[in-house]
Amino acid sequence: MADADPQIVNKDAMLAALAKQRAAFTAELPVSAATRKDRLTRVGQLLVENADALCDAMSEDFGHRSREQSMMTDIVSALGEVKYARKHVEKWMRPEKRSARFPLGLFGAKARIEYQPMGVVGIIAPWNFPVQLTFSPLADALAAGNRVMIKMSEFTPVTSELVEKLIGSALSPEEIAVFNGGPEVGQAFSSLPFDHLLFTGATSIGKHILHAAADSLTPVTLELGGKSPTIFGESADIGRGTSRVAMGKMMNAGQICLAPDYMMVPEGKEGEVIQGLSAAVTEQYPTLDANDDYTSIINDRHYERLQGYLKDAVEKGAELVEVNPGNEDFSASNKRKMPLTIVRNPTEDMKVMQEEIFGPVLPIKTYKSVDEAIDYVNAHDRPLGLYYFGSDRAEEQKVLSKTISGGATVNDVIFHIAMDELPFGGVGPSGMGAYTGHEGFKTFSHAKSVYSQPKMDVAKLGGFKPPYGKTSKATIKRELKL
Repeated sequence: MADADPQIVNKDAMLAALAKQRAAFTAELPVSAATRKDRLTRVGQLLVENADALCDAMSEDFGHRSREQSMMTDIVSALGEVKYARKHVEKWMRPEKRSARFPLGLFGAKARIEYQPMGVVGIIAPWNFPVQLTFSPLADALAAGNRVMIKMSEFTPVTSELVEKLIGSALSPEEIAVFNGGPEVGQAFSSLPFDHLLFTGATSIGKHILHAAADSLTPVTLELGGKSPTIFGESADIGRGTSRVAMGKMMNAGQICLAPDYMMVPEGKEGEVIQGLSAAVTEQYPTLDANDDYTSIINDRHYERLQGYLKDAVEKGAELVEVNPGNEDFSASNKRKMPLTIVRNPTEDMKVMQEEIFGPVLPIKTYKSVDEAIDYVNAHDRPLGLYYFGSDRAEEQKVLSKTISGGATVNDVIFHIAMDELPFGGVGPSGMGAYTGHEGFKTFSHAKSVYSQPKMDVAKLGGFKPPYGKTSKATIKRELKL
């Protein structure tokens, strides 16, 4: 007998898990605040009790990953989302009163929005922050009262296996189910008829996810990426600004969807900006290859991809400025660590200006006026993040109002994602929909409109009930006025 197709077997198991979750969800309705808080508490305890093991797993998957960074960006960040959702879930669940249309409200009509859980939410998590980008949306989905199925990344197999084990020990498969495997598992997972699907990853893969979900009309939230610009205004504090850009670009070795992807600086300040970046990297990372604070590139494929970007840039006329504070020989290392490489004179035909970089490579473009920088941003795909540095409030407002991005941070990078009450999401090719905090609760909830009619016959009073006559004509005449 021939072996069964593993993709079919995996999909059968997923469909069975989905059916069990949906049946358990329906039987439980309505999902109480106490139940939601209990699930959030168990997830939070899982993170607290296994923080060290999860950090070790992530480091093993990356080849090396800074322990403190993993604690802050993955464990603490995800736990913060869990705690915030648990604290606010009862308030979020309350119905919202809405005004009844005049004159119905005068007669006692009432309107409200009730937030109901959708059912079963699917989460496809990426590799770059495998814990944070799994557990943060999970917290929002649980706060909304849903059951959840998760597909972890095959690029972080040790972390993915550990998360599957830990969730399996803390929650029932009818509450949360985790599936691991390669692209074929991800393909099958994305085609399941979820009540909502969240995907975090590359724009190119996001297109396939959207196609797969379309067959079952599954609502989709896509958290993608793109080329997030950093604009230094004439009034920018170069020392402070470059220190903050360096921190954001070097964190996780630049493997962040919100990392500053390229800089735009005034023509006369390029040299000062490069000096500031070099000084900031030297201060934060006196060494790189031998530094436990600095993370490795996730795998050989991505390392070679980044090296290919640099080779392509040089061949097309760029100047590379390597920031290597310890003068280390990276060619003699097998740790897949890379120094920050600044790309001067980048042109549109270079891959560093066409693709999301996702690594410690930073092109710098110059401009004559801020309008030129704004025009450049607007001529390209709308980014996930945009960063403006400067003290000129009028210029700041000009940049923010004349560009469209998923989010923005002023006088720093990335930090808008850390705000519990700011939705995190993209726009256009950088994503659709958003989550985190209250917005995350709403994303994974169905906002059901409820209207309560008073006892009196308002249809007759308003002239809506046949036979139509004077009252009907009076209503129409009144409503046709602007």
